[in-house]
Amino acid sequence: MILTGWTRCLPSKAAESEIAPGPATAQAHPWRGYFLIAAATFCWGAAATVGKAVFSGKIFPGAADISPVMLSQARTTFALLLLVLFLLARKGTGFFRISRRDAILCALIGIFGLAGSNFFYYYAIQKTTVAIAITLQYTCPVWVLLYMVLRGRQRVTVWQVSAVLIALLGIALTIGLFHSGARLNVLGALAALMASFSFALYNIGGQTLVGRHHQLRVMAYTLLGSVLLWAVLNPPWRVAAQHYTAAQWTFLFLFGCLSTLLPYVFYFTGLKYLDPTRAVVTSCLEPVFAIIFAAIFIHEGVSVLQILGILAVLSATVMVQVGGTQLATGS
Repeated sequence: MILTGWTRCLPSKAAESEIAPGPATAQAHPWRGYFLIAAATFCWGAAATVGKAVFSGKIFPGAADISPVMLSQARTTFALLLLVLFLLARKGTGFFRISRRDAILCALIGIFGLAGSNFFYYYAIQKTTVAIAITLQYTCPVWVLLYMVLRGRQRVTVWQVSAVLIALLGIALTIGLFHSGARLNVLGALAALMASFSFALYNIGGQTLVGRHHQLRVMAYTLLGSVLLWAVLNPPWRVAAQHYTAAQWTFLFLFGCLSTLLPYVFYFTGLKYLDPTRAVVTSCLEPVFAIIFAAIFIHEGVSVLQILGILAVLSATVMVQVGGTQLATGS
């Protein structure tokens, strides 16, 4: 997961106009949008299973462990490096001009939103199943909706209340509260919820920023905030002391590209052809891909009650989008 690369909130109309063609093009080729966003969710879903395999030692047996911290740090660091090189080549140094206030806000979102969501998500995957981690993460739009209601930015409707209740029921079913024989890793479940709260913060803060700046500028400064945090918490000399192999470093680089930059290129290109609501509904393929990959490649099982819980959470996510709170997900 994000990215998770740049902010998970969809661009505002002002920012979206910089990347989207005219309405005629978008309406003429909506299938391109569905395909591109499905490709993005494929990458994000695969990243969850790959992360679980790495944490369990199945990919690099006998080598130094790659922790959730290291995976999150490498993912954002390599993504930032490649993004900055691309923007310098295409836009020049002037593209990075930003006010001090917005730079600080981006850094805070990068620390508490991006870094927090990355770490808690991968920690949840390490401690529990991919299904539980990604399903609880997908409750993010519900928390944003609650924030909007509490701040008076949205009025409470029966539709929204129903979405929240369905999401809570889905959480209970997914983590096994109604299954007497279920064994729940409490730390893993709590980490997944913390990831969803971080995503919510990411959306709320980022939504303001993309109204004033190009989304790639916001992405770069947000990534920078995350990278600086990890550099303090896990400095280079501590990373060097892990003695990762060349194969591990190659993996970390490719993981950063394939789980962050590539899917976000797919996602935002897809937005040229789809409206935000249809884009978010299509992005619900992410947990489907993740759970299927986990079942096939690392043999994680999913019970019937968990399937019902997953469907409930995804239904609540769609209900929130249709109700007017448009948020992008994606790991």
